[in-house]
Amino acid sequence: MAPPLLRLDRIALTFGGTPLLTDAAISVSENDRIALVGRNGSGKSTLLKIAAGFVVPTDGEVFKHPAVTVRYLAQAPDMDGFANVRAYVEAGLGPADDLYRVSYLLEHLGLTGEEKPENLSGGETRRAALAKVLAPQPDILLLDEPTNHLDLTTIEWLETELRQIRSAIVVISHDRRFLENVSRSTIWLDRGVTKRLDQGFGSFEEWRDKVLEEEERDLHKLGRQIVREEHWLRYGVTARRKRNMRRLGDLQSMRSEFRNHRGAQGKAVLKASDAKESGKLVIEAEHLSKSYDDRILVDDFSTRIQRGNCVGFVGPNGAGKTTLLSMLTGLLKPDSGFVKLGTNLEIAVLDQRRDSLNLEQTLSDYLTDGRGENVIVDGEQRHVASYMKDFLFQPEQLRTPIRELSGGERARLMLARVLARPANLLVLDEPTNDLDMETLDLLQELVAGFAGTVLLVSHDRDFLDRTVTSVIAPEGSGKWLEYAGGYTDMLAQRKETAIATRKELKAAKPQASSGVAAEKAPAARDEKRKLSYKQKFALETLPAKIEALHSEIINLEKKLADPDLFAKNPAPVQQDG
Repeated sequence: MAPPLLRLDRIALTFGGTPLLTDAAISVSENDRIALVGRNGSGKSTLLKIAAGFVVPTDGEVFKHPAVTVRYLAQAPDMDGFANVRAYVEAGLGPADDLYRVSYLLEHLGLTGEEKPENLSGGETRRAALAKVLAPQPDILLLDEPTNHLDLTTIEWLETELRQIRSAIVVISHDRRFLENVSRSTIWLDRGVTKRLDQGFGSFEEWRDKVLEEEERDLHKLGRQIVREEHWLRYGVTARRKRNMRRLGDLQSMRSEFRNHRGAQGKAVLKASDAKESGKLVIEAEHLSKSYDDRILVDDFSTRIQRGNCVGFVGPNGAGKTTLLSMLTGLLKPDSGFVKLGTNLEIAVLDQRRDSLNLEQTLSDYLTDGRGENVIVDGEQRHVASYMKDFLFQPEQLRTPIRELSGGERARLMLARVLARPANLLVLDEPTNDLDMETLDLLQELVAGFAGTVLLVSHDRDFLDRTVTSVIAPEGSGKWLEYAGGYTDMLAQRKETAIATRKELKAAKPQASSGVAAEKAPAARDEKRKLSYKQKFALETLPAKIEALHSEIINLEKKLADPDLFAKNPAPVQQDG
């Protein structure tokens, strides 16, 4: 086994109260591809920051080989003080690093390098930060949520790039498909302790469930053993005092272990508030078109969305997904065409623009709109603290400002607010960002089992495959097509279409080539040869011969049309046979 380039051992960290990390460990060797997974708030990002040297642990050992280079991708990169994106990316290079690689990465990530940091969107900021950590090709890459705010095309390119580079990688992500494609081993951070699986993320969830089952079984055995020992303490023999005192000490240790056992974090409870049933036809759109500054985003798009459909919208950032969605929901007027909305529609919208949150507002005020301490959920009044528990918030967080929440907690908070509103049409814009996998599973169940209609914008391929009934995707020049099934089904249909198109072009190519050759052949000759006397005579008499043969064909057809032909004269027919 190769010696580790980076090793964290027995890492502990506490900020007061329950320790965040108690016995965490990471060992990174050459060519490692490690997925670091765990629930929101379990300390994954903090552990990665300890590995990068940005946080000092309370206890434990951190070893990094002196010659090893490490680059860390933060969830919120700091670009202050840089004139443009290129300057920011080049600041991450070492003396021997290649400047050309900066241009290569910026081009593939859809940036020019001249963009001003203050004008960047969330996706552009993430792509610039990725270019900065990838450019020097370090020995170790520490990536915290690299796929957040990236479109599917960029995510797939990133997967390919990470498989090709020589760097060892430790990555945190909630994108299942991304982790399956990139990782070769998995570290699970759970209740402050890490466990390692020397297989990729594809094998993780089955292994995790077995570990939790064994833990529950061991805890049950410990409880029964404590009962037996307590029975001995009350009714057992009191002789051999020394041995009995040791046994009493063991009992006290078992009681402490049982009492202090931290069970696995509970699951969120996601349930959409029901509204009256909408009409069968929810949205009907005919020949929609929309353009901005001579750029066509939507051109002649039509669709019919019925009650119970779950429609996914995919495509690169800037392709027009939000524009199309806004037209379909009546928020934006098309340049041409019309949209007809169904009857009894109650729409709830999840907008994942976190900058719209008032960071000074408390969780309680955000959920209740500042109207006391109760929230109406599914027609029933509930105390906001009780409702918050469904989304894994503690009662003591009731007066916590939103600015103190992690990205995953903010995502859960926004979900809590949206799902409290009665709705039969859910419009979810990137609902999977920052959610841990357990909450993603529950959101998937909610979407798949929702009695109404769902319009879903997402770059999470696995989530799309598990939920949507059709996918609407851009085909270029403002054209959008709807494909039946999930994202994988869409790719398969596109592949079949591409294969069929290639076959048609291949079949047409020889005909076109022979036609072109036939046209060019006479022109290639210096001059036409003169016709001989026989050729001239044949050319002059050919029309008369054609006419005679045509008449003969007509006469023969008349004879063959006679139903009594064989009865009148069978000899010619038998002779020809």
